[in-house]
Amino acid sequence: MSNTQQYDVIIIGAGAAGLMAAGRAAHLGARVLLVEKMRQAGRKLLITGKGRCNITHDGTEVEYFKNIFPNGRFLKHAFKTFFKDDILKILHDFGVETTTERGNRVFPVSNKAIDVLKAIKAWMGEENIDIVYRSRVESLLIKEGQLKGIRTVSESGSVDYFAKNVIICTGGKSYPATGSTGDGYELARQAGHTITNVRPALVPLVTEGDLAGKLQGLGLKNVKAVVWVNGKKSSEEFGELMFAHYGLTGPIILTLSRHVVDLVSDGNNVEIGIDLKPALDEKKLDARLLRDLNEHGKKQLDNIFKLWLPSKLIPVFLEQLGIDGEKLCHQVNAKERKRILMLMKDFRFTVTGHPGYKEAIITAGGVPVLEINSKTMESKLLKNLWFAGEVIDLDANTGGFNLQIAFSTGFLAGEMAASNYKSASTL
Repeated sequence: MSNTQQYDVIIIGAGAAGLMAAGRAAHLGARVLLVEKMRQAGRKLLITGKGRCNITHDGTEVEYFKNIFPNGRFLKHAFKTFFKDDILKILHDFGVETTTERGNRVFPVSNKAIDVLKAIKAWMGEENIDIVYRSRVESLLIKEGQLKGIRTVSESGSVDYFAKNVIICTGGKSYPATGSTGDGYELARQAGHTITNVRPALVPLVTEGDLAGKLQGLGLKNVKAVVWVNGKKSSEEFGELMFAHYGLTGPIILTLSRHVVDLVSDGNNVEIGIDLKPALDEKKLDARLLRDLNEHGKKQLDNIFKLWLPSKLIPVFLEQLGIDGEKLCHQVNAKERKRILMLMKDFRFTVTGHPGYKEAIITAGGVPVLEINSKTMESKLLKNLWFAGEVIDLDANTGGFNLQIAFSTGFLAGEMAASNYKSASTL
C-alpha cells in the first residue's frame, strides 16, 4: 500500500463491534478500511462462551436494561436499530442454526464460535472493505480540531490512512492475548474524552488460604452465594459456581464480581458465604439432619455425609468442622449438628482479589456514555468520531448481553458513519 490511502469510514478493531460496523457501512456504499492489530479478526469472539459463543440473550429490552451497567437505557436507540432478532436473522441466513438454552442464552447448535464468526464475515462481504492486519493504531490524525484519519504502526513502519469518519471498536482490556489492551482509551483521550475507572468485570475471585484449592474442579449447582461486606449482607445470586486453585468462579461468582472487585479495591473486608441448601430454611434442614442421623445411627458420619454433599466436599467439610468422620451418627450431639447445619448454610470464603484482565470476560469503565450521542454513537466532543462495543463504559452480566451490546452499537455506528459520509459527499 502507498503511504496515503483515502477512505470514507475507518474502523479500528475487527472484533464483534468492528465487524458489524464494517459490514453495515460497506453495505450502505461507504469505502471502508478495517484495521486490526492481531493477525486475524474476531479473536475474542472465538473464545466467548468457552468457545461455544453465547451469541445473544433472548429476553426483553427491560431485562437487558436490568443487566447492563451503569446505564443500560443508553442503548435504547441502538437496540431499536439492531437487536437480538436481527443478529439471529443474519446468522440463520448464512447457515448457522441456533438454540436457546436455560436462562434465555442463545448458542449455535454446532457449539462452535468459529461458525458464528464465519457467518458474520460472509454477511460483511468483501465489496468496499479493505482489511489491514498486524497494524496498531498509534494515533488519531486531528488537525485544527477536525478529524482527518489515523496513523498505524506495524513491522513495516508507520502508515497514515485518511477518512472523515473513524469508528473506535478496540474493546477493553480483558483477555489481552486477543488484542484487547486498552488502546481505544488512549485514542479517546486524544480526542478530549475522559475515561471512567477501568477495571475487570465478570472475573473469578481469589480467596484466602488453600480452602478453595482443596476443592479445585468441583462444581456446585443450585446454590446461593451471599456477599458479606464488613460483616453486613450486601448481595446474593442463585445458580452455579465452581472452585478453582485460586478461589471461586462460575456464573454466579462472575455476576457478583462486578461489585466485589470495587469493594475489595476500596479496602473493605469482603467474604462470600455459600448456602449449600438454599431450598431448606434452618428449621427444615435441622429436621432432615436429625432424621438422617437417627435412621443411620450405627454408620460412620463420613458415610452419612454422602446423603448431604458431593463426595469431594466431605473431607474438607469435616476438616472445617473439626469433627472426626469415623464418629458414629448416634454419637453426634446437638451442638455438633448445629455446626454442621450452619456450615451448610454459610460456607464462608474471604476474598482477597482477582486474577486481573487475563481472566476477566469483560471490562467495566471506559468512554462515558454522557460523552456519546446515544442515537448515533458519535462523540459529542469530536465530530465524525464514533464508538462501539466494550470501549464504551457499558458492561453487563453473563448471558449474551455483552455480545449483543457489541453487535448493536457496531451496527448503529457503521450505519450513521456511512450516512454521514453520504450526506457530506452530496454537499
